[in-house]
Amino acid sequence: MSAALKADELEVVPGFEHEILQGRVWQPGTEQELREGLEKAFDYRGDVTITRHDGSSVEGYIFDRRAGATLADSAVRLFPKGQPDKISIPYADIASLSFTGRDTAAGKSWEAWLKKYWEKKAAGEKNIELVPEKLD
Repeated sequence: MSAALKADELEVVPGFEHEILQGRVWQPGTEQELREGLEKAFDYRGDVTITRHDGSSVEGYIFDRRAGATLADSAVRLFPKGQPDKISIPYADIASLSFTGRDTAAGKSWEAWLKKYWEKKAAGEKNIELVPEKLD
């Protein structure tokens, strides 16, 4: 006998623990650590500052990465803060990463939004509009 699924149960998806990276500095010691840090930077929803081996740095939002067989064949692409053109930086040039920008999704969840909605509704408010908080 198979158990029948209820619609409410299908709409609930277990969450996952979101790693807090904001403010963290990633100083890789190995190629694997660099690749791991760049994957985290790609998933991060804020600006990242990349420091190159030559000491120069660039801050921006990472929107793409191309992982090749070697660090020289791999590159990360980002929108530099305050500049109109996107740039590409080879993995081999990267000395460290700093998660400098505000993580725009940290601490946000559907449950928190829904809780605010129901609180306003229970208080008798009409035409409830919940707007996202402003970004810096």
